Amino acid sequence: MSIRVVVADDQPLIRTALRTSVASAEDMEVVGEAGTGADAVRLADRLRPDVVMMDLRMPGMDGIEATRRITRSTTNARVLVLTTFDDDESVYGALHAGASGFLVKDMAVHDILTAIRVVASGDSLIAPSVTRRLINDVVRRPPGTAVPPRTLSGITDRERQVLQLVGTGLPNAEIAARLSISVATAKSYVTRLLTKLDARDRVHLVIIAYEAGLVSAHR
Repeated sequence: MSIRVVVADDQPLIRTALRTSVASAEDMEVVGEAGTGADAVRLADRLRPDVVMMDLRMPGMDGIEATRRITRSTTNARVLVLTTFDDDESVYGALHAGASGFLVKDMAVHDILTAIRVVASGDSLIAPSVTRRLINDVVRRPPGTAVPPRTLSGITDRERQVLQLVGTGLPNAEIAARLSISVATAKSYVTRLLTKLDARDRVHLVIIAYEAGLVSAHR
């Protein structure tokens, strides 16, 4: 069964490039295209896609509000955000809106297709370059605005290893390969870490890994 994708970007050229990329994969199809956030919300509601590839800067309703409405609806669509290096503030807005993944627009086609599959499977994914920007943003924040430090007591050595790899932006499949475990086991470790560390989501785990000294801002 094909992964159903809606592409939302206000630039026709980028939409065409993304549509072509998705069409190159046998296990997915583009079922709709949107040039505004409002159109993306309408298409998500009408077409019930598995994944919405969402640009953040669009006229009218932006990608953040569109992401919020889609993730709070009953469509079950997951949002994969497309961002640029100079768009950190919007990335944080999309995090709070419920986006499941973050890509930079200059990623290779193979990596984009992999990200779609990861997000469609119910997992989350953050491009390593976006992860570094998130951590750098935490470093620059004024005192009192960062996520409160968390203790890592109560987690196992293996869970600590997984947390470090999550902190570098690796998806579960790559974590599994690094640690010679199954993807299901890697996902189980991440789920346990979310519970033990009282983390909201995978991105919060990245911040916790940084604050615990498992990854650095320059990694």
